[in-house]
Amino acid sequence: MLAAIGIAGTFSLGQWQLSRAAQKEAIQAEIDARKNLEPLDQAAFLALENASSSALHRPVRLRGLWLQSQTVYLDNRQMHGVPGFYVLTPFAIEGSNQTVMVQRGWIQRNFNDRTQLQPVVTPAGLVEVIGAISPPPSHLLDLGKTEPSAPMPDGAGSSPIRQNLDLEAYRAETGLPLRTDISLQQNGEASEGLQRDWPAPALGVEKHYGYAFQWFGLSALVLILYVWFQFIAPYRRARLARRR
Repeated sequence: MLAAIGIAGTFSLGQWQLSRAAQKEAIQAEIDARKNLEPLDQAAFLALENASSSALHRPVRLRGLWLQSQTVYLDNRQMHGVPGFYVLTPFAIEGSNQTVMVQRGWIQRNFNDRTQLQPVVTPAGLVEVIGAISPPPSHLLDLGKTEPSAPMPDGAGSSPIRQNLDLEAYRAETGLPLRTDISLQQNGEASEGLQRDWPAPALGVEKHYGYAFQWFGLSALVLILYVWFQFIAPYRRARLARRR
């Protein structure tokens, strides 16, 4: 009885893990489909009042000005396994009182002096940016505050090199009319000193397959042990007894 319960329970857990993997694969397929849609125009983007899940990962085309003096460098970000910085610059959208934070790309870290940043070209004047609507910048485990390397131009005394960036706090710090519910992840080939091979969203599909394998393996082990102790072992003992 206990063996049957164990087999049924572990097998059900394995099936549940497979269903979770299938759900996340469906989410990934939906994300990929959104990435291939035509970019939203500026009016449609400005009309997005809240960052609904249906808007995330959709491409968008915006026109405006880079606020280069407010650029932030997020430390300990990797691309192709190499540590460096994500470069983020606010973008003031033309014809509106709205600013969006753009994750522009990645630069490699100077391993001798982390405060020495590689040059990044920031075009002046009105420019067009194409990117994907994304959640706010991801947060890493912050074991301590980053030491300031240089003050922000607004005089706030904060370092442009940071471990994490909270958009609500950054908006209060700079006074910019910044959207805090979303950011933009700039797409395209490497340019302006930046690489843009962004990692895909980590949905953990492989983890669910791994857990499913473990549960099915445990279910098989319980079955094998049950068959061994209930049938094979008694049969072997009976044969040995007859030979004697």
